[in-house]
Amino acid sequence: MIATGAALWAGAAAGESDPASAARAASAQLEQAALDLQGAKAARDRVHALTETVRAYEAGLAAMRDGLRRAATRETMLAHRLRAREGEIAQLIGVLLTIETAPPPVRMLHPQGPLGSARSGMILAEVTPALNTRAERLRHDLEEVHTLRLLQQSAARTLEQGLAGVQEARTGLSQAIADRTDLPRRFAEDPVRTAILISSTETLDGFASGLSQIAAGGEIADSQADISASKGQIALPVQGVLLHKAGEADAAGVTRSGLVVAARPRALVTSPTPATIRYRGPLLDLGNVIILEPQPDTLFILSGLAEVYGEAGQVIPEDTPVGLMGGAVPENGAILSLSGDGTGTERSETLYIEVREGGSPVDPETWFRTDKDG
Repeated sequence: MIATGAALWAGAAAGESDPASAARAASAQLEQAALDLQGAKAARDRVHALTETVRAYEAGLAAMRDGLRRAATRETMLAHRLRAREGEIAQLIGVLLTIETAPPPVRMLHPQGPLGSARSGMILAEVTPALNTRAERLRHDLEEVHTLRLLQQSAARTLEQGLAGVQEARTGLSQAIADRTDLPRRFAEDPVRTAILISSTETLDGFASGLSQIAAGGEIADSQADISASKGQIALPVQGVLLHKAGEADAAGVTRSGLVVAARPRALVTSPTPATIRYRGPLLDLGNVIILEPQPDTLFILSGLAEVYGEAGQVIPEDTPVGLMGGAVPENGAILSLSGDGTGTERSETLYIEVREGGSPVDPETWFRTDKDG
């Protein structure tokens, strides 16, 4: 059975709180993803199975990075705390050694006689639990530092296997999509008409308004699709965080009609609803673009992908992979070296999402739910 990455990550996040446990849970996620990959190769619906496997790997790698970051942060904090208490620790060890090595008769004698010995015994009885508590706390901290260091050392092999596994799953997914022949089609794309439209338009507006011209014979079958009931509740097509809302200026002062979402390199992009692929490929200065039509007179435009899947005219189910983000996945050593960096710089790729209704752009947040980070 293929386990979803989202479910695995939710379980780990809910059940594990300390850094070591979180990293171990992430390792288990990656091991499960490797098993899922073996099952996906023989699955009847390989596209669906491999999609879930890629997500499981992505979730596991993200969780591993988070666990290692937390482990590194915790180890640094403990190391600082132990260094700051070096004097106290030395004094504590000295006291404990003195108590341990003094012969019993000497411990029982006191210059003031039996009364002094009794008083000393009472004081020692009160002090000993506190000393034991401090010693136990010190032992726990030292053991935790040792555990965290071993965990970070053992993470190298797990990460290497996970990075190789997700690459294999992505390659398999790309091939499975190329081999798929069972999808219905609303039209057949005319490459000549498409090329003419691209060369004759200078804006996304112009291209979107001329999409009906790219079909062979100019005929596109009618669609009765209606997703209006999902308005405002549709998940983003990529796991990421919202960088800019519609109409919000970016660092260069540029405002756009759509959303900008930050995602990790090579993140999987899926169709958020059932839809017709109206166009896929390079367009203007937007990089690779895929234009989806979930219902008549409504377009979801996704740009900034490195790879796009599918063919224009295909009607695809919800959650179908439509492409991959660009960028280079950090190598094993880079992930380990950045495990203490919590700046979020690993989300280096951006996906632009624009929604058009009746030929005009509308705020994508009227359709997409953006209150959850992926």
